[in-house]
Amino acid sequence: MRHLLSTRDLSRETAVGILDVAEDMADVAGREVKKLPALRGKTVVNLFFEDSTRTRISFEAAAKRLSADVINFSAKGSSVSKGESLKDTAQTLAAMGADAVVVRHQASGAPSVLAQSGWIDAGIVNAGDGTHEHPTQALLDAFTIRRRLHGASARGRDLDGVTVTIVGDILHSRVARSNVWLLTTLGAHVHLVAPATLVPLGIGDWPVTIGYDLDAAIDASPDVVMMLRIQAERMHAAFFPNAREYSREWGLDDERLDRLPAASLVMHPGPMNRGLEISANAADSARSTVLEQVANGVSIRMAVLYLLLSGTGEL
Repeated sequence: MRHLLSTRDLSRETAVGILDVAEDMADVAGREVKKLPALRGKTVVNLFFEDSTRTRISFEAAAKRLSADVINFSAKGSSVSKGESLKDTAQTLAAMGADAVVVRHQASGAPSVLAQSGWIDAGIVNAGDGTHEHPTQALLDAFTIRRRLHGASARGRDLDGVTVTIVGDILHSRVARSNVWLLTTLGAHVHLVAPATLVPLGIGDWPVTIGYDLDAAIDASPDVVMMLRIQAERMHAAFFPNAREYSREWGLDDERLDRLPAASLVMHPGPMNRGLEISANAADSARSTVLEQVANGVSIRMAVLYLLLSGTGEL
């Protein structure tokens, strides 16, 4: 396919292939000259209708390391905020010769609309759409888990038999949704833990188990604990009594960290609310993969852009 819109679209073979190409891209980061000529002459547009410094910079770094030209387009303060439609914006980017458009949008499904519209003949990468999906985040999470568990022998491996517990604001989390589909495709068992008020409707159709007790989940000794950010900006009602109550019931504090097996990984997609969903010690511990996730994000996004644009392979 020409686009990356959802992890639900990825087969196990395709997902493992992306992770393997990302291994090659990670090797480039260790060189003195961290650059490849693979996408020279290609233009990548970062089209962000929502703020996201981390994701935008990661895509920008990925494109530049592959020698692509990069245009950063922020919808705030642009013609879009004055009423220009997604169609008009897409046609403007098409006129500029965009080969790939990385889209972040507050509306679920916006990247799919762009990909299927015919307004622009470019590869579309979903960089987060509403509460729907964030596929490159899930890919970098899977890449990080695979590297930590398998080390130098990671190439070609899936995550068969790995247990992953995802904790927190499942309802508003596109990261959780993308991870559920991708990790399950790769063979992992996914267990969700959240307050009942932050569990989405229809979760019975997801390929997961669900619980409401973080202590019980910790005692089950998962291989990975992934803490999610409380997305207060998407909450228009009281989903839990207060921050202190949430932290006590569903936060990864120092005591829960100590009860985890020494080999268990602690993950967080960032940005973190330290002291709310995760303690400072947990975030900074040797088990934490938070900084690795940031570094691995560039490798994954390099792999995705390369596969979409190089002409030597397809996603």
